[in-house]
Amino acid sequence: MMDCVELNGFGGPEVLQAGKREKPKPQTGEVLIKVHAAGVNRPDVVQRMGMYPPPPGASDIPGLEVTGTIAALGEGVEGLVIGDRVCALVTGGGYAAYCVAPIETVLPVPGGMDFASAAAIPETYFTVWSNVFDRGGLQAGEWLLVHGGSSGIGSTAIQLARAFGAKVITTVGNADKVKFCTSLGADHVVNYRECDFEAEVAKVTDNNGVNVVLDMVGGDYIARNIGVMAVGGRHVSIAFLGGPQVQLNMLPVMLKRLVLTGSTLRARDLVFKGAIADALRAHVWPLLVSGKVKPYIHQTFSFGDAAEAHRVMESSSHMGKLVLTFE
Repeated sequence: MMDCVELNGFGGPEVLQAGKREKPKPQTGEVLIKVHAAGVNRPDVVQRMGMYPPPPGASDIPGLEVTGTIAALGEGVEGLVIGDRVCALVTGGGYAAYCVAPIETVLPVPGGMDFASAAAIPETYFTVWSNVFDRGGLQAGEWLLVHGGSSGIGSTAIQLARAFGAKVITTVGNADKVKFCTSLGADHVVNYRECDFEAEVAKVTDNNGVNVVLDMVGGDYIARNIGVMAVGGRHVSIAFLGGPQVQLNMLPVMLKRLVLTGSTLRARDLVFKGAIADALRAHVWPLLVSGKVKPYIHQTFSFGDAAEAHRVMESSSHMGKLVLTFE
């Protein structure tokens, strides 16, 4: 048996409770990871509230990213040995002492990085690479607008965009977050409580607009984003904190030849996820090993404090990632 964090029904953070489960066994093409740390992400919160069920066959234990050491190998797994330090993207089961992961989404811990930091990599880096660089097609010299720049996703997008030669505008909600995003390399940070981001984008880009928007807000922000996009711009939606219902004037989409797209990651097949992992290994892992980009940890919580981690997540007071440790 192993320790885990279970959902005792759906609702507030209090439904996250310590439990016991049978230790999973790796199937063909899987590894068993002894979990040292697990990332806490917004989809975990949505699952806890009953609005994001795990895909068929996935564990109902929350947690989409883990790091630790290989404890067992399933049939057909090559290139890894017991004890290897790895991090992995999973479809569930991360809030537990042991977690199985498909070999396609398992990556080595970059260099000598500690486990807490490595736990903050998979979900955010897979998401940002897939949406900003694959779907959004961000190129060197282009402008990226990121809403929620101090979040795990936002802080990753800022760093990777800058590392590959793009320019970044981001929005945040207070002065401390302005300083944080500036320290990450953002070219311009807008405190949306004090300034209109549309006017700021127009000023910073000489009225040319941004080439890519990474949006986690939805609602009326989508129409506003369209208004500040350059000709040929790409708008990528990955969450809807402000609601998924949108009313749009499609004329500027036509006149500026915009692309509106979006994606979810959890339910995608392993071929798709494996291709992202390969791209990260080739293009991003050298940056992580060298320290040119890195995950930023706002706070770590012990295994038994998962509910408190969710409360911090929902408060949106954090800057960077929240991580559970199982030391």
